[in-house]
Amino acid sequence: MGTARIAHIFALTAAAAIIAPEALAKGDLLAQVKARGTILCGVAPSLPGFSMPDSRGNWTGLDVDLCRALAAAIFDDPARVTFVPLSSQDRFTALQTGEVDLLSRSSTWSMTRDTALGLRFAGINFYGGEGFMVRKALGIASATQLGGATICAEQGTTTELNVADFFRRHGLRSEIVTYRGSDETVDAYGAGRCDAYAYDRAGLAIQRSRLAAPQDHVILPETISKEPLGPVVRQGDEGWFGLVKWTLFAMLDAEELGVGQNNVEAMRASERPDVRRLLGLEGDFGGALGLSRDWAYRIVRHVGNYGESFERNLGRGSPLGIERGLNALWTGGGLHYAPPVR
Repeated sequence: MGTARIAHIFALTAAAAIIAPEALAKGDLLAQVKARGTILCGVAPSLPGFSMPDSRGNWTGLDVDLCRALAAAIFDDPARVTFVPLSSQDRFTALQTGEVDLLSRSSTWSMTRDTALGLRFAGINFYGGEGFMVRKALGIASATQLGGATICAEQGTTTELNVADFFRRHGLRSEIVTYRGSDETVDAYGAGRCDAYAYDRAGLAIQRSRLAAPQDHVILPETISKEPLGPVVRQGDEGWFGLVKWTLFAMLDAEELGVGQNNVEAMRASERPDVRRLLGLEGDFGGALGLSRDWAYRIVRHVGNYGESFERNLGRGSPLGIERGLNALWTGGGLHYAPPVR
């Protein structure tokens, strides 16, 4: 991260503390965010489909959309987000120290991270699992044939333990070579400094597309771990935790109810009570979150529902073409299931 960006973030954080010191003492992050006028969102520096800036510095991706949805709910403006690119090693420290308000950064929910770091996972926005990619020329059809191989992996992730567990379980030996970031890791694999590349399987599909000859590489069939990825906040602020959690839930509920960007205005005339509650037409469910009653309507109008976000960033509407699979709604054979607004 550049010096100018660090100074800018420091100035924003310091200004918020001056404006509302009592909010800081009470752990009222929503009040600080409103006073500051922007959300500080920690994201991966360059992961297509999840968080990626273009040449003009405009960020897109599934994780980016969650931050924009939160800004829409709070400010009625999805642009009120400052994206802070963080490495895998730096991300949790940045959240712990208040450099960012949340992580929306392809972070795996594990027991240690949930209990020992002073953090809380606010839900799951992507169900993944790790695997291996190898060169087709090696003639390997299964990860169980990787005994004695050198494995490239990213530092500061769950990958090292997952790989070690896999080889231990199968009585095989391997050498894990780690690199600081995902770009460095895929570059090392592409340069032939290891036999296989270990990463989330969706990430492998993304990284393969960045190699010089993607067709020369194959993702092996085994999924060696569970990787529930989702937004993370600091412990100690139940209001902020609930707001981030229900932002994700609102996007999932909107998809299940058939409410999207293209029809949200028309759906405000619906007589369905569940739709009317979601859109703030009956009851005041935003008040409990410190928001206006139309908070979820704002999310859908500005960002869309979960399915729309997935398809344009990762699915059929994107160059990646990743199938929904486990990331479909429970009504479509997937795992996503959100509590109702009522």
